[in-house]
Amino acid sequence: METLPTASPDAEERPYGRRIVLSVIGLGAIGVALGAPLQSAIDAVLSPVRRVDPTGLAELVPGEGGWRYYSVTARQPDLTTADYRLRVDGLVDRSTTLTWDDLSDLPQTRWTRDFQCVTGWRVDEVAWQGVRLNDLLDVVGVQSAARAITFHSHDGVYTESLTLDQVDRDEVMVATHLDGEIVTRDHGGPVRLLVVPMYGYKSLKWLSRIELVDNVEPGYWEERGYDVDAYVGSSNGRNDEPIT
Repeated sequence: METLPTASPDAEERPYGRRIVLSVIGLGAIGVALGAPLQSAIDAVLSPVRRVDPTGLAELVPGEGGWRYYSVTARQPDLTTADYRLRVDGLVDRSTTLTWDDLSDLPQTRWTRDFQCVTGWRVDEVAWQGVRLNDLLDVVGVQSAARAITFHSHDGVYTESLTLDQVDRDEVMVATHLDGEIVTRDHGGPVRLLVVPMYGYKSLKWLSRIELVDNVEPGYWEERGYDVDAYVGSSNGRNDEPIT
């Protein structure tokens, strides 16, 4: 869910008020004026803001690109491969719970693709590895009444959705590795969803459950105004280069 949080901080988060907003903007202006030598000092000051920033204002500070880390909760799941579990249920023939080893034993798929956030940043040529979602669905069997999938996160808050037609047509993966390493906690690991041609908020972090349902259920960000069909370059009013 590398995307711009718009929800208000919950009771466990520290709200970011006018003082920090002005500080962020001021530091950004200084960075533009004085250039790279000051950037490391600015990053040190803003490190806590970048990690859990419900305003997205940390993005006003000049940076060197690459990944950004946002979360909608004050605390994020801290899972190991040993204790990871993925539930697959709903309108399936065989509900099941998969471990890390179970996922590793399924046919592995590798894609090198760009990752585009709806806030504008992009990471080029990311190497992903994991289980193609359709291969996983073949294991459990999809019932004829199923029309869509709801994805749930171990954070207990975030959800996402796709239609079965989108899954059949698009590159969708249950991702276990990023650039040759197990997906880290900050990237939503050890297991996350990857929806290649859509904006990053569709690629749910800390994947806990795949639920087959009879109709699309808008996810966390769709309920807050983002497009349900989040194809890069053709949704959310943006003109980013599509990912094909």
